[in-house]
Amino acid sequence: MMKDYIFSTEIAVRDYELDCQGIVNNANYQHYLEHTRHLFCEWAGFSFKDMHEQGIDPVVNRIEIDYKIPLRSGDVMESKLWVEMKGPRFIFHQAIFNKATDAQAINAVVSCVCTKDGKLTRGEELAQAFNDFFQK
Repeated sequence: MMKDYIFSTEIAVRDYELDCQGIVNNANYQHYLEHTRHLFCEWAGFSFKDMHEQGIDPVVNRIEIDYKIPLRSGDVMESKLWVEMKGPRFIFHQAIFNKATDAQAINAVVSCVCTKDGKLTRGEELAQAFNDFFQK
């Protein structure tokens, strides 16, 4: 199910993110995805710092990544996302593309839940803050 991406950012591959094959190590894609979600939250007006100061902590409870093509040294990627809410979960649909070729490097679905003061919640505060960005 493809929706319109609502946020994107560019990220350059750094040489220390490569493995011995000269491609980005698979674990680094999770860093890229998380960085993109953090930037999205900041762009949407509710940064992770703001959330934490209010006792709200979104946490990943599931992640699925399909690796399509590798990124290499010197590549610049465009990391994109759209978000929906399913019950208490915030579902981030994310993709990373090689900016020069527009080839898709990965496709990911990241599910997050929220805690408030250390207790699992239905994410009401975040749902209200991000309501304008949910795709249905």
